[in-house]
Amino acid sequence: MSKKVYPILCVLMVFAFVLSACAPAATTEAPTQPPAPTQPPAPTQPPAATDTPAAAVATQPPAATNTPAAAATAAPTATTVPTATVTLSANQTRITIWHQWDGAYLDAINAAFNDYMTAHPNVRIDLAKPNDVSNALKVAVPAGAGPDIIGWANDQIGNQALVGNIVALDDYGITQDFLKSTYAGPAVNGVVYQGKIWALPESVEAIALVYNKALVTDKYLPKDRNDFAGLLAAATQFQKDNPGKTLVCNQGFPGGDAYHIAPVFFGFGVPTYIDETGKVYLNTPEATKAMQWLTQIAKVSDKEQTYDICNAGFKEGKYGMWWTGPWAIKTIEDEKIDYGIFPMGKPFVGIKTLMLSKNAVDRGNEKIAIDIMKYFTSADVQKKIVQTNKTIPAPTAALSDPNVAKLYSVVGFGSAVAVGVPMSSSPYASAQWTPVGDTVKAIWTGAQAPDAALAAGQKLIEDAISQMK
Repeated sequence: MSKKVYPILCVLMVFAFVLSACAPAATTEAPTQPPAPTQPPAPTQPPAATDTPAAAVATQPPAATNTPAAAATAAPTATTVPTATVTLSANQTRITIWHQWDGAYLDAINAAFNDYMTAHPNVRIDLAKPNDVSNALKVAVPAGAGPDIIGWANDQIGNQALVGNIVALDDYGITQDFLKSTYAGPAVNGVVYQGKIWALPESVEAIALVYNKALVTDKYLPKDRNDFAGLLAAATQFQKDNPGKTLVCNQGFPGGDAYHIAPVFFGFGVPTYIDETGKVYLNTPEATKAMQWLTQIAKVSDKEQTYDICNAGFKEGKYGMWWTGPWAIKTIEDEKIDYGIFPMGKPFVGIKTLMLSKNAVDRGNEKIAIDIMKYFTSADVQKKIVQTNKTIPAPTAALSDPNVAKLYSVVGFGSAVAVGVPMSSSPYASAQWTPVGDTVKAIWTGAQAPDAALAAGQKLIEDAISQMK
């Protein structure tokens, strides 16, 4: 095939995937919100975890995925490659950001980028949320049609670096001294891979039990974060005491979500799914105990549990607890629910980051893109965002700000972060999501016993890793 024809075909492939256009930050349509409360009830302090952390200071890196961490679940099968359709004004530079932000969470982020554009009228920032970022990047970046900045969880760094979709920031003025003087230690560690800096950290996150105080009294709370037997007993008693209601909703229970089920695996002693060397820990005695517990709590849980089901059920009073993260707090407070936060097990801790795309360098946009990345991950911006989104900011100055440190949700989720397991930036991390999710699904549905499912999942991950080495 002619070398001249091939790039043209690549571009045509990109546009063949197009399902939706980029939305400029200034004009992104805000999602419908519930009526704003006059003032949500002030929650009391969260129960102390067994390992007592300093409030709101993460000691391990993060997704969510919003992933939820989402940042952290397997990518959808459909591929969307957004394209910009807005005409630029004279002398404007367009910077495109592909991201994972969603719903009410996106409002404060849009406001931050709008402020940047107001201060820099020569820059237009377009935001887009592909439904399958990984596959979209595979098509778009080689064709020169990818974004300038990628907002993604740090567990994607190794894989994206290896395939050349992102570039190291060391070559563009970002130094280790800047990183260490600006962001909290765990966030710094999470964006460094093989000695190079691949992203700037926005926030850290983990999940915990968020409970409705009107339904869940102290008798339904475990003794401590390791008391899974107590949580199971409480779930059983809660259902007896409240017919038609369920104590816990967790979108990871039915499978397909390795991130939300992680506190169970790690809480039972699994050190991580895959370590930095590629060793897999799914088929272990600790994992077997975790999945045996899952089969028991399944008896007092709803068969179907998704983010939307848990969200709606928690608001309606059907569920006493929602095993979720900071991204859910705004909607809970909008509903004026008096809530508590109980750190349970050991969650996966992720870092939301901004990465510099190879296409930004190809277009000569790297200086503006990095300036936007530094701006968005700065203490001043993250202090504003945390007030609305209740995230745990990565900048050290934001973490230590008195107005941030007194936020109940930051303290509560900070306690979960402090005892969690850091997500790895190694490329091996990409091999864990689908096999773990499928393994849990097989156990939840009864298709396989825990021992058989875990052995099969272990082999799938090991096979995937062997192909990477």
